[in-house]
Amino acid sequence: VVTFYGSSLLDASVPAGQELSIKGASRPGLVTKNGLVIFGNDGKMVLVRNLQFEDGKMIPASKYFSADEKTTLELTEEEKKMAEDIRAIWKGILSNVAAIEDSTDFFKSGASSMHVVRMLEEIKQKYSGLQLQNEDVYMATKFADFIQMTVRKFRGEDKEEELVVDYVSKNVNNMTVNMPYQCFINGQFINADDGKTYDTINPADGSVIASVSSASLADVDKAVAAAKEAFENGEWGRMNARERGRLMYRLADLMEEHQEELATIESIDSGAVYTLALKTHVGMSVQTFRYFAGWCDKIQGSTIPINQARPNHNLTFTRKEPIGVCAIVIPWNYPLMMLAWKSAACLAAGNTLVLKPAQVTPLTSLKFAELSARAGFPKGVINILPGSGGLVGQHLSEHPDVRKVGFTGSTPTGKQIMKSAATNLKKVSLELGGKSPLIIFSDCELDRAVKMGMGAVYFNKGENCIAAGRLFVEESIHDEFVKKVVEEIKKMKIGDPLDRSTDHGPQNHKAHLEKLLQYCETGVKEGATLVYGGRQVCRPGFFMEPTVFTDVEDHMYIAQEESFGPVMVISKFKNGDIDGVLRRANTTEYGLASGVFTKDISKALYISEKLEAGTVFINTYNKTDVAAPFGGFKQSGFGKDLGEEALHEYLRTKAITVEY
Repeated sequence: VVTFYGSSLLDASVPAGQELSIKGASRPGLVTKNGLVIFGNDGKMVLVRNLQFEDGKMIPASKYFSADEKTTLELTEEEKKMAEDIRAIWKGILSNVAAIEDSTDFFKSGASSMHVVRMLEEIKQKYSGLQLQNEDVYMATKFADFIQMTVRKFRGEDKEEELVVDYVSKNVNNMTVNMPYQCFINGQFINADDGKTYDTINPADGSVIASVSSASLADVDKAVAAAKEAFENGEWGRMNARERGRLMYRLADLMEEHQEELATIESIDSGAVYTLALKTHVGMSVQTFRYFAGWCDKIQGSTIPINQARPNHNLTFTRKEPIGVCAIVIPWNYPLMMLAWKSAACLAAGNTLVLKPAQVTPLTSLKFAELSARAGFPKGVINILPGSGGLVGQHLSEHPDVRKVGFTGSTPTGKQIMKSAATNLKKVSLELGGKSPLIIFSDCELDRAVKMGMGAVYFNKGENCIAAGRLFVEESIHDEFVKKVVEEIKKMKIGDPLDRSTDHGPQNHKAHLEKLLQYCETGVKEGATLVYGGRQVCRPGFFMEPTVFTDVEDHMYIAQEESFGPVMVISKFKNGDIDGVLRRANTTEYGLASGVFTKDISKALYISEKLEAGTVFINTYNKTDVAAPFGGFKQSGFGKDLGEEALHEYLRTKAITVEY
């Protein structure tokens, strides 16, 4: 007699495994790495996690064929002496037990967590090379099982498989960068199931950096199954919150150790200027993981007084729980930073994840996967699938085992994700498009407004979700403002993003450059004045001149739609017309960010109240911080990245009532 435990319907393609004949079944079962798959007469599949035999012994179903190999080890004389030493340690702790038998259970005999520490430290004193963790005791509570586990560790049999990484290596930026290029699933770098690849391109010169695995539907199913197993049955699901935080701190430290390599990869894959990649793309990613690592053991519920029918007494409290498997889909403008903004909160909350980087910028995500494995994250917790958004992203958003989708990207794609997520009513958070207004009043510090206004538009070559998509400049300073902007643009150095003196690098990819050029042509056709730029730079790669349009009227295409590039769109407003310019600024379906420049703090605060945007900058711009919530209104999406609020996007609240 064998009893099945932890069974669930498996709604996926038939996994690979070793056949197991089951009497009376329509076909043999399959012992897979995730458990035993059995087939019903209706063709549906059930995944069994654990098996219990008649003698009461329980094993993971995935270990069925290898279970006998780990029944009992024959101990050497040295190991027998070690076993007796450990028996004496147990006896010293369990003084109430007459004799330590093979069947003696450490905890049922009265031991506590403090005794676990004492026991392990005593063992380490005698056998300094033996590395045991608290978790090992909880997984082998009987003396005989503990000795078998200890001996295996002593022999090195239970060591984790060494991470195998195939790299594309390049000598660039005065260093050798090693870039993984395969899918990362269940702690391993593997080729796509169907073997397909695609080329990722360096936008600075159009050359191929690497051929990257292009994940298939089967790879999505594998990754989701691995994440689900890690969440439900793996070490991650049993790990305490502080240990989770410790892993995240370790990962942040590794990212910092590799920051120059990460920034170089980010630069050649996305076109980001190296100095910006180092400070912002990578630097803020490290900060984000450290910030959320600190939150891991501070996620708390509350106690709630409720009405009680006398003489009953009730206690109601809430628990904040992780959701489960989360799908994260990120854009190409800040590849590593967007990964960090979503993944750090997701992991801090205790979830597992499957992340799809943008197809054109997969390389820092895959390097991150390598660092996460080296930091000690258990298998299946983090999975990275490069490939097509229409294929991988779509399948993730509709997958029945995914319980949450976090997406940053375009509004049309966000709407499609919402529709797909409705299949099993996934929780969704969306950070979508923007057309952020920046209002500049005549009483501002003009030189500062020029500098900040240019940063609001041209930061990261305009590929910035909160970029100021439209500037409203008060009539009395309009001409001087435009003149100063053009003078400053002429000083900007456009060129190799790895050159430390470069101000402005290439656009992310060729199709985007072509879209920007078309955007500028539309602006000219509609009657806006092209003051500067609007053309591709005559050199290899996907470079575009910083561009300035004036005389932009509210009905024009460039007044309503974001360019997502280095295009400054300027409109005048009448002197003193505060409410008029507010109406114009809010006449958009987007509401991601906004800004105002004025010395009048009362005016600034009034405008900040009236602007319909998730973020308002006053006399500054692009000032984001890991502790401040970030997200939009209207068709710029909903939900928050960063800050405490981001955690709640990856948690669910359970209310528990006890009568006593």
